[in-house]
Amino acid sequence: MIRQTEPAGNSPLLRRSNPVSDCPLTAALAAIGGKWKLIIIYWLNEEPMHFARLRRKMPGISQKVLTQQLRELQADEIVARQATGRVATPVVYSLTEYGRSLPPLVENVRRWGRGHIERYR
Repeated sequence: MIRQTEPAGNSPLLRRSNPVSDCPLTAALAAIGGKWKLIIIYWLNEEPMHFARLRRKMPGISQKVLTQQLRELQADEIVARQATGRVATPVVYSLTEYGRSLPPLVENVRRWGRGHIERYR
């Protein structure tokens, strides 16, 4: 007898641990650090999006990496994943209430990055 399992991506996510429990910078970087997470937050702040649309907004990211980053953001309760129907139907991603605390930070980083680009032109 073959045992069927849930499709990948539908299993409950475990909360990720903070690698250095007493360091707020380490906690922040673990949750939102890396090349793609702030960009994902930036686009989801515009509006909730299907996976495919989010990937089109970020042409340099692979499907595998986007999936991984979204799962980590879900585990940290920054992004919510909502299936719109049965298996193989689009899934919508959105910022959670907790995730909505991040766009001001993203905007400050974006503004700083713009100045940094201009400084070296």
